[in-house]
Amino acid sequence: MEESITCPKPVNIASVPHRSPFRYPGGKTWFVPTFRNWIRSLQKKPSLLIEPFAGGGTISLTALFEHAVEHVIMVELDEEIAAVWQTIVSGQGDWLAKRILGFDLSKENLLCELQKKDGDIKEKAFQTILKNRTFHGGILADGAGFLKNGENGKGIHSRWYPATLAKRFSNLEHIAGNITFLQEDGLNTIKEYADYPDAIFFIDPPYTAGGKKAGKRLYRHFELDHDLLFKTCSLIRGNFLMTYDNAEEVRHKARTYGFQMRLISMNNTHHATMEELVIGKDLSWMDSYPAVHEPEMRWSDEKT
Repeated sequence: MEESITCPKPVNIASVPHRSPFRYPGGKTWFVPTFRNWIRSLQKKPSLLIEPFAGGGTISLTALFEHAVEHVIMVELDEEIAAVWQTIVSGQGDWLAKRILGFDLSKENLLCELQKKDGDIKEKAFQTILKNRTFHGGILADGAGFLKNGENGKGIHSRWYPATLAKRFSNLEHIAGNITFLQEDGLNTIKEYADYPDAIFFIDPPYTAGGKKAGKRLYRHFELDHDLLFKTCSLIRGNFLMTYDNAEEVRHKARTYGFQMRLISMNNTHHATMEELVIGKDLSWMDSYPAVHEPEMRWSDEKT
């Protein structure tokens, strides 16, 4: 059995700048301070950050706004989320900002807007933001529904902050030229750029290893070959950081490829403290976080 260890207290996300326009399930705002420490630990400033499972894109956006890298490649397979990033990269962030400010949110107007079909990428992006901000938990996967009670009984208005959202989209205009967005399988992108020595990767896959169901409920594209992901990461010439659910199947894969692991605390959407795994080649800069060691051999496991 592994020894009992205690992680540092979770980060207060109120102290972290919110860059992403998404209210994203599984978002990584809480991970930003750790990401900053990782960047500072690198001997050479990387020129490129690749985020193959971008989702809300918090880490990529933080890297650009804080000048940690010169360019990012964000990859996302979901077509609705992709529409938002495509709109931003094409220089239409201000259009989205104005669309949000001009929308009168009501249940009737919301239903009418979401029933519209055959709109262009910009309109699909706007519909995606509406869903993300009015659906329970910000979930965009099939089967998600509108907020009922929300905060203080505000229902669909609970997470609708037009001025704040508009400002985020307008701010993204300043870094849009430093973003390459790809709507494709993130594994393919890792393979394509694995040999780039000046590239670093932040890898946050859907948590479906070990029979976990969270990813299946939260994301439309939750299926992932976890074995192939670890094998592909072993080909990365530069540096990478990966976050994962703290499951034995994941720990076994990390040990198989000689990766290091640390435990880090975070608060989930229900404000419960949980532990996630941080996986990488060299995590010596995370000395203050508990390492994950080989499980002790039990008497019954010994060969006779």
